[in-house]
Amino acid sequence: MAETSPLDRFRQVLAGTARAIARNPEVEVAFASESGATGGKLARVVSPGPGLSPRLVAEARGGADAVALRLRHHDGKLHDGQAPADPEARAVFDALEGARIEALGARTMPGVRDNLAALTEGRVRGDAITRARSAEEVPLATALGLLARERLTGAPPPDAATVGLDLVRGWIEERAGGDLDTLALALDDQAAFAALARKLLEDLDLAPAEEPSEEQPDEGGDEEEGEDAGDEDSADQDSDQSPSAGEMEQRAEQEEQESEDEDVSAEDMDDSESMPGEEGDESSVPRPNRRQSEPELAGDYRAFTTRFDEVVEADDLCDEEELNRLRAYLDQQMGSLSSVVTRLANRLQRRLMAQQARSWDFDQEEGLLDAARLARVVVSPAHSLSYKVERETEFKDTVVTLLIDNSGSMRGRPISIAAISADILARTLERCGVATEVLGFTTRAWKGGQSREAWLGEGRPPNAGRLNDLRHIVYKRADEPYRHARRNLGLMMREGLLKENIDGEALLWAHSRLIARPEERRILMVISDGAPVDDSTASANGGAYLEKHLRQVIGYIENRSPVELAAIGIGHDVTRYYRRAVTIMDAEQLGGALVEQLAGLFDQS
Repeated sequence: MAETSPLDRFRQVLAGTARAIARNPEVEVAFASESGATGGKLARVVSPGPGLSPRLVAEARGGADAVALRLRHHDGKLHDGQAPADPEARAVFDALEGARIEALGARTMPGVRDNLAALTEGRVRGDAITRARSAEEVPLATALGLLARERLTGAPPPDAATVGLDLVRGWIEERAGGDLDTLALALDDQAAFAALARKLLEDLDLAPAEEPSEEQPDEGGDEEEGEDAGDEDSADQDSDQSPSAGEMEQRAEQEEQESEDEDVSAEDMDDSESMPGEEGDESSVPRPNRRQSEPELAGDYRAFTTRFDEVVEADDLCDEEELNRLRAYLDQQMGSLSSVVTRLANRLQRRLMAQQARSWDFDQEEGLLDAARLARVVVSPAHSLSYKVERETEFKDTVVTLLIDNSGSMRGRPISIAAISADILARTLERCGVATEVLGFTTRAWKGGQSREAWLGEGRPPNAGRLNDLRHIVYKRADEPYRHARRNLGLMMREGLLKENIDGEALLWAHSRLIARPEERRILMVISDGAPVDDSTASANGGAYLEKHLRQVIGYIENRSPVELAAIGIGHDVTRYYRRAVTIMDAEQLGGALVEQLAGLFDQS
């Protein structure tokens, strides 16, 4: 009989201990190069190696203990039912639940407490919190998990995380310190703990809160709707797991009726399956880093050179100190406008959440036990148990791109309102699980830059094409959490950033980024205050050169692309370019127009 190695004996002891803690004889332990997600009753823990390194042995023990405690104290279905849809909020919610589970073991078993402390040290060692130099770089899930652990067990955070944690501790304590304190009151009750965790997320603006009643008049409430809400059959078939879902659905229906006359038909997307196929010629626009999915448009439009064009991240255009100053200035500009746009955004959020709401079919023969109907079983024991089955939601996975004109004519109030609206909408859509990208477009110089100089140096050849250097700015990537990108939106306030606008190529750029996205539904919203303008290009090619190209690009996207395109013109009639568009004469109306346009698009899904 072969002799068992020390590593195998350690694994067997580890598995036996895990079974005892979990009170489950089927728990198994497997060694891996690093700890990973568990599957069923299998715990994957970091291997301590043949030498049984003391540090790795402690981490392996902690990993096995954590899995065992999760199997013993965690209800996966209950957790998923309470978890928010937003990815960042979900990560924090998961971290808080992990802290609860591990605290249950740490508070009653000293050996487990020491093992979990070693596991926490190992987790933090490779986490971004150890490299953070600003609050925006600190992962909130890690920070809140450590703070909750500190509250629930009294254990201080690992030394490697203290610097990063201190960057956000004050902000978290100010807004949710009381919530962290109350978590200990529900340590043994997962459902109550989840409710407290959701409250904490709301106070940190990571998850939607209950809407205040003062906004109800804004919804155009209807008495008949209220009577319908009381109908028992309707409530049985459509009630959500959360108490407010039915309300949200009714309000969404109300708002749909209010905005019916403003919604624009979506029939123009009928040909969307036939994605790019138009043949281009040699004079088509050359674009650096062109994606294969970007269309070649027939016509005489071209760029004299693309050597000086740039696609740049917002935080690369100025240093951190200036970016913070610009963001603070934008926050000052928000003032009363913020509350107006926020109220409108909340209405959009309720509509989207209603579309995504979990709904159930009741009185089923099998499924999940319907706790709401247990009372009738108690009153009448002969009554059979009732089950419910969740309906499949029809809300499509969606990404929205806001493409903002950063031309000089937007300077002042228009660009401030555009930035504020983008800020609030990005936050709102993220809460609803809708990925949001915020892009800007301008040029690097007035009246031609290095492109024009190169053209002059070559003796002003005819058919010059575009004669300015493009600057396309990424304020927020679609996969980037809003919290990490919020500072970037202040860049729009920078003096000297806003120059000229070449809309056609900006649309192609934003379109190509959307086409590369995996979401089922892609929406592109353009905010501009005028037709394309670049003096150098116009003087060398004629005044209609850029406008003609813009019309070609819009025609392609509206008729042959799966991307849904809409536009808002500020003081300029964009309805002559875009099929789905609205024109506002006052920049103050931008927030409302943005919300209504997006609401109309989502209502058509």
